[in-house]
Amino acid sequence: QVQLVESGGGLVQTGDSLRLSCAASGRTDRTYAMGWFRQAPGKAREFVAAISTSGARTYYPDSVKDRFTISRDNARNTVYLQMNSLKPEDTAVYYCAAGPTANGMQYGRYDYWGQGTQVTVSS
Repeated sequence: QVQLVESGGGLVQTGDSLRLSCAASGRTDRTYAMGWFRQAPGKAREFVAAISTSGARTYYPDSVKDRFTISRDNARNTVYLQMNSLKPEDTAVYYCAAGPTANGMQYGRYDYWGQGTQVTVSS
């Protein structure tokens, strides 16, 4: 089992930046691809970013590309999501996830996820 704990959410204004963190614990003998998803009220969960086990490959949907950056520190078992130029439509609960491949996470294939952290962007 892998436990994922997100932090760093909050209330910001349009154009602001925010950095989310996700700390992994538990079964750390295996390195997982990591990713972020978000879910706004009344909407389906949406893929936001994924990063391969080594950090060499990253994936983003067009809606956040060039604004969000995912990174990881394997020594700290932590993954980050740097969010710049935030918009009201970025408002959602953000979830961290772990899965077998970063590419697969684009299609919702992940094994573990956290409790989520709220991000609210005011206009």
